[in-house]
Amino acid sequence: MAPRASHDDGPARAPGQEPAKAWTGPGFTEFVALVAFMMGLTAVTIDSFLPAFPAIARDFAIADPNRPQLLISVYMLGFGLAQLAYGPVSDAIGRRPALIAGIVIYLAGSVLAMLAPSFEVLLLARAVQGIGGAAGRILGVAIVRDRFGGRDMAQVMSFCMMVFLIVPIVAPAMGGLVLAVGHWRLIFGAMLALALVVLAWFGWRMPETLHPDFRRSLDLRAIGSGIATAAGTRETFGYATALGLLTGCILAYVGSAQAIFDTGLYHLGRLFPIAFGLIAGAMGVATLINARLVRRFGMRRLSHGGLIGLCAMALVQLGLMLAFAGRPPLPLLILTLAACQFLLSFAMPNFNAIAMEPLAAIAGTASSVIGFYTTLLAALCGLVVGQAFDGTVIPLAVGYCGLSALSLLAVLWTERGRLFGTGAVPHPPP
Repeated sequence: MAPRASHDDGPARAPGQEPAKAWTGPGFTEFVALVAFMMGLTAVTIDSFLPAFPAIARDFAIADPNRPQLLISVYMLGFGLAQLAYGPVSDAIGRRPALIAGIVIYLAGSVLAMLAPSFEVLLLARAVQGIGGAAGRILGVAIVRDRFGGRDMAQVMSFCMMVFLIVPIVAPAMGGLVLAVGHWRLIFGAMLALALVVLAWFGWRMPETLHPDFRRSLDLRAIGSGIATAAGTRETFGYATALGLLTGCILAYVGSAQAIFDTGLYHLGRLFPIAFGLIAGAMGVATLINARLVRRFGMRRLSHGGLIGLCAMALVQLGLMLAFAGRPPLPLLILTLAACQFLLSFAMPNFNAIAMEPLAAIAGTASSVIGFYTTLLAALCGLVVGQAFDGTVIPLAVGYCGLSALSLLAVLWTERGRLFGTGAVPHPPP
């Protein structure tokens, strides 16, 4: 279901601003699919080569089973740092050239990964991929904010997240299929091919969405002003913190998944992508439900309810994991993790939309600040929990409990202790 026409007549604009020219880009369904594909390239880059960890460790003589997780961490580090640049640059030169430049960098990283002679060079290639991949994440959100606001934006983001979350279901299977017929380096060839598809599709169909009146100078004072505005907005900072902590839960799970389901605990082998996909599928279902309900119930009601449910489920999960000494039956582990991911997915797209809502006039810079902050926070949390893997699922269960509780505290601080409200609708900054 597309948002009301009144919210779909062009890029978001400040009060009193002249209407933008008629939209000439893709229709609603194609718009969502393209933005989701742009953002989903990150999920492919993270998840598709998880089944290759044993082969990579074998080829590079890596003894520490936790060391391959660094391939995720360095990607997220490059991804997080680069996000701080794409927004201000796109606010000055436009979304299209900034996105195209990012994809070109991603392509270079993919080629380097295919040719990497050592694990250290592979880590460098992953960092370059992260720098390029950040463009899709940042500019995807900025493009959505250019076009939509409020609950409409939350609905569009939910649809984008739904498509985006289908990727983790199929990405490990894609990587496993490549491994079945060839070398793990071919997985990076598949990433390169997908990036070329994004580049061609975006270049052909997506016009510039940044309104001319919202262009900002690319000087340090203007950038600093935009960053200060984004960081100094209580609603933006609080919900970005909550979002980063919840994303940390996902990265902790992704970083630990291969060790838990394959090499370290359950030894599923080729069945690993199935277990991974079942849990990711719960997130896809939740985001679809959120997209259907958000216009009726509002972002805060759905996200606050999902977060409280996640905190409760995380406690239940921890109790069950302790009862089985950290080695529960596989169906029980999949069920509890899927339940946590399901509840978490009611919060994340709404938190992102709430954080962006006050900052329409600096959407690119705001998306950069939010993306930079949430990614680095999530990468740090995910690295700490992932590296704590000890042959049991207890560290992961403790991580879900702690990070979800901290996320709830961040929301309570932001809302001054009042949950489930409608929230103020601030005017965009001039």
